[in-house]
Amino acid sequence: MIKAVDRFLDHLTMYRLVLYYLMVLLGTAFAFGFVKPVPHDPLALAFSAALAVGACWLTNKAFALVFEVPANSESVYITALILALILDPVAVTDLKGIAAVAFASVWAISSKYILAVGRKHLFNPAAVGVALSALLLNQPATWWVGGNPWLLPLVVIGGILIVRKLRRLDLVATFVAVALVTILATTQPAQYGTAFKETLSSSPLLFFAFVMLTEPLTAPAQRWPRIAFAAIVGFLFAPNIHVGSLYFTPELALLAGNLFAYSVGPKGRFVLTLERIEQTAADSYDFIFRSPRKLAFQPGQYLEWTLGLDRSDNRGNRRYFTVASSPTEQSVRLGVKFYPQSSAFKQALGSMKPGATIHASQLAGDFTLPSDPKTKIAFLAGGIGITPFRSMLQYLVDRKEVRPIVVLYGTEGQDDIAYRDLLGLARRELGIRTFHAVAKGAERGQYPGYIDARLVRLTMPDYLERTFYISGPQAMVKALRQKLLAMGVSRSKIKVDYFPGFA
Repeated sequence: MIKAVDRFLDHLTMYRLVLYYLMVLLGTAFAFGFVKPVPHDPLALAFSAALAVGACWLTNKAFALVFEVPANSESVYITALILALILDPVAVTDLKGIAAVAFASVWAISSKYILAVGRKHLFNPAAVGVALSALLLNQPATWWVGGNPWLLPLVVIGGILIVRKLRRLDLVATFVAVALVTILATTQPAQYGTAFKETLSSSPLLFFAFVMLTEPLTAPAQRWPRIAFAAIVGFLFAPNIHVGSLYFTPELALLAGNLFAYSVGPKGRFVLTLERIEQTAADSYDFIFRSPRKLAFQPGQYLEWTLGLDRSDNRGNRRYFTVASSPTEQSVRLGVKFYPQSSAFKQALGSMKPGATIHASQLAGDFTLPSDPKTKIAFLAGGIGITPFRSMLQYLVDRKEVRPIVVLYGTEGQDDIAYRDLLGLARRELGIRTFHAVAKGAERGQYPGYIDARLVRLTMPDYLERTFYISGPQAMVKALRQKLLAMGVSRSKIKVDYFPGFA
């Protein structure tokens, strides 16, 4: 069952999954409105959703033109549908209500451009919109989607899929636990049962956690800052927490958490200019960009890359890719493999010419070298999964830093082997051995077939002492992880390269 779910999730980007989730919730609420399990006029709900989508789309289009940045339609629709699900639906005759929805929508999108530092927005857009609507128009969010028992199963099922896709169980679990503890700590003991039940079934807790809290652009990407962020928001989320006469609402709790996330996270968005393109293997290319300022990162980390597309497909115009260059290099290198039926994003990337630009942000990732240089390491790469290891090896070569590393590199054929020169240089200068597993046409000294337990044992008799880094196609990563576990390798000694928006 879990494998089937993962296969389904592997074919969706994170943004598309959230969009479908919100559409299902809104569509179900619309249908339930006719038979009254949802106490809202379905026509008012449809009108409010259309109003929010229209206002968000127009605002985003205008700001994207003024600021000359790629417009992201998925983000716009996600923000609009969130607003439709947490603001009370309004009828076509309710001018005050219409003004409130439009106001919240305009400010939600505007905040991504106005309340931004270094082209990176600070706050969750929907939270900004509803907070300003409550403050200035006295039209607060009711979070009705989270308080309806008929929608709760869909909220939970879809939310679990989002958490599974994003690998953010630590974030959601910490938030829920801290929120519940704080709520109980500020409640009379005799009311514990009622408070616990109402918080889980009749409050925005779960919808907020699954949709708002996990928004990647305004939450920390690193594990411990992420957990601290969840704890801060969870504490402030409790309805009895206040500063003087100011009682925190869910959106205010999130905005406070966003400030913390910005303080501990990477700053700004980069506009990178393409300098040249190098072919590294069959159908694989490195796009080499010039950055207006030095990009500070650790070898093995990734960026979110955004292109302006005239016509996007169902995978959108944003992707997560490892930075293939080393922090010691001046340029920023992006390694990509192209397939016969590539996405609209890759087609646009492949047609870029020197001088064209791409936007990069959300520097993150824990797939980095251990702090102890004496730690024994094994790099297991499949195909284009060699890119994070290219970053690490180039870094070590440039710093002349010797580490006990063995590289196993699996490819379909000889033409698929990338970065041969660097792999040879790492062997000569640092003693880092690379063993090639070639499925078709293996040459003398190469392993015929794919990376497997036998190859690990042959090349690393001390494999139980090593920390394994695995990067490549998701099927390969999962299979190798299971094989290593079966060989007795500890779970704590297996690190896999993971991108939150992968599809």
